Amino acid sequence: MRSSGRFAAVLSGLGAGVRWFLAVVALAWAAVLVAPAAGFAQEHAAPAPPPNVDIITPHITDSYELEIPWFNSHFAKEVCIGRHLENGHCGPLWDPIGHIGPFEVNLSPTKHVVFLLLAALISTLVLVGAARAHKRHTHAAGHPKGFAAGIEAMVLYIRNEVILPNVGHHGNAYVPFGLTLFFFILTANLLGLIPYGSTATGNIAVTATLALITLVVVEVSGMKAQGAGYLNTIFYWNKELPLLMRVLMFAIMTPVEILGKFAKPFALAVRLFANMTAGHIVVLALIGLIFTFQSWAVAGGPFIMAVLIMMLELFVALLQAYIFTLLSSVFIGLIREGAH
Repeated sequence: MRSSGRFAAVLSGLGAGVRWFLAVVALAWAAVLVAPAAGFAQEHAAPAPPPNVDIITPHITDSYELEIPWFNSHFAKEVCIGRHLENGHCGPLWDPIGHIGPFEVNLSPTKHVVFLLLAALISTLVLVGAARAHKRHTHAAGHPKGFAAGIEAMVLYIRNEVILPNVGHHGNAYVPFGLTLFFFILTANLLGLIPYGSTATGNIAVTATLALITLVVVEVSGMKAQGAGYLNTIFYWNKELPLLMRVLMFAIMTPVEILGKFAKPFALAVRLFANMTAGHIVVLALIGLIFTFQSWAVAGGPFIMAVLIMMLELFVALLQAYIFTLLSSVFIGLIREGAH
């Protein structure tokens, strides 16, 4: 009974993935149908220079506008979440609160901020709802079932196979942090794959913030585990070397140790940002080929390739959340290891 409940939960998750996949197929197929028809109409009309339209950058960058479904020629409407400017564009809702060097500090809501909050809300509702269903099913039938069983399987796998083996001794305190990273990043990644969605994790500011939070957790964990010995992770002082070599290695290796502390979160931020951005660029570029060539003979290739890339993107969304959680756990375990 327990395995059948988990199987039903997996099927439920697969059903959601299939719906996202079918939405992408519908968009790509619409491009296949519309582009040749547009080319046929142009052949019987006065020639006009094609407009220089950028279909890639608006979908991978942040803005003060949201796209919502609408009944018009392109089935979308842009809604300003900031304030309307005199030139007709949409600007920040609030004025900057200050400057850091040449950069303005503006806390106005943007498209990616909205989807970050949405990802947090969805993650909370799903996990809290699954926890309550788990408790209710366990009380009634002695075991969880359905969607709650599927969430339980994911939580137990991340806890037992990813976090605890890498964090090390007494690692249960880090399980909530690891699970929060995994489900939040996964939800944010998947929101970028649905129509009218946006990938907040394709913003380097978002991934850098997640990496900085991980850096703080890693360093505080090292301080708690090693005490005064934490300084050895910054200042290289090998007592087994002669004094002259000890001083020389201290001067050479200390900057390397400090650089290594920042290289780890840098790798986390860039890896997540690059992987979530690259897939969207490839899909949009392939769909753009359909409109560029405006030919039935060429449309089939980009259409099939775009669908395949979108299938790969579903896997990448899960993989990148897994890798970010795994590496964060490894970094915490490495710095705590010096105390054992």
